[in-house]
Amino acid sequence: MARITLDRLRHSYLPDPSSSEDYALKEIDLEWDDGGAYALLGPSGCGKSTLLNIISGLLHPSEGRVLFDGADVNSLPPDRRNIAQVFQFPVIYDTMTVYDNLAFPLRNRGMDSGQVDARVREIARMLELEAWLSTRASNLMPDSKQKISMGRGLVRDDVNVIMFDEPLTVIDPELKWKLRSKLKELHQKIAVTMIYVTHDQTEALTFADQVVVMQEGRIVQIGTPVELFERPRHTFVGHFIGSPGMNILPVEVSDDVARFRGRPVELEGAIAVDQGRTEIGIRPEYVRLGTSGIPATVRKAADIGRHTVVEAMAGDTVVTAITNGQPPETGTEVNLEFHPGQTRLYADGWIATEAGHA
Repeated sequence: MARITLDRLRHSYLPDPSSSEDYALKEIDLEWDDGGAYALLGPSGCGKSTLLNIISGLLHPSEGRVLFDGADVNSLPPDRRNIAQVFQFPVIYDTMTVYDNLAFPLRNRGMDSGQVDARVREIARMLELEAWLSTRASNLMPDSKQKISMGRGLVRDDVNVIMFDEPLTVIDPELKWKLRSKLKELHQKIAVTMIYVTHDQTEALTFADQVVVMQEGRIVQIGTPVELFERPRHTFVGHFIGSPGMNILPVEVSDDVARFRGRPVELEGAIAVDQGRTEIGIRPEYVRLGTSGIPATVRKAADIGRHTVVEAMAGDTVVTAITNGQPPETGTEVNLEFHPGQTRLYADGWIATEAGHA
């Protein structure tokens, strides 16, 4: 296991990058502690896989350094970095049994047969593959094949980090939650550093202790799942995380007061910045249909079981609320009340209020 440090890392696929826009990865400074569970979360094309490939040694960065426990590994090839990687599609030997697939990385390193057997059976037990050890991998379902692929990464006890690149892409949605919970359970048992790359917020938030949210080659926020949900540092984080995402509403700021459609809005705390493009962010969970507040008209309402998602038009702006009880009918006139402690000002996308009464 290792502490992984990314020091002023940048990467461009162009031979002579001349501007920031030419870089797939803008400057990245990041440190992952030994034994932690981390996720890289962001939409396709944001730089997640590029970053993973640089850490693994499959790609050499244009600038900056990758360090394992303080030692620069930029010049080391992948096979000398002691990294296990699990990809979108299972990387296994279909003609081998489950046992031989799990044993292969250990036999390849000259481990004696007794140690191999003990380790293989331990990992098979953790992954609930014991009943399939003598079965050819070609006869298994995709989720079991991906379990084998995970097991091939977990079976070694000398790895610095295990990296998962969208590992549940090919798995049936009904089985994804089982593998997610199994992976979380495995991390708690073996405490090896794990980095999980995904565009799926549910996968990231249920697996990781710390989530790194990326957009267009930059890190926009690092935090626990609760921190990312409760206090997004950037409007992208607020919109990307949550279902439905945070309401991002245009406001005007003057005399330290934010106004939405001409009406003053109480914020979580004092305004720190009031220049640039100003918006307020508030999660639908903290918007209430009340007797006062912002006048709006219900555009649609969907009862999704535990609660109702209401979309209302405040002028030409859509505001989403999550409520309980009977859904209001389309066309109903309502008033939108924003929870002050959960209403935040953003300037040019970045949070611009001081944390106050939450």
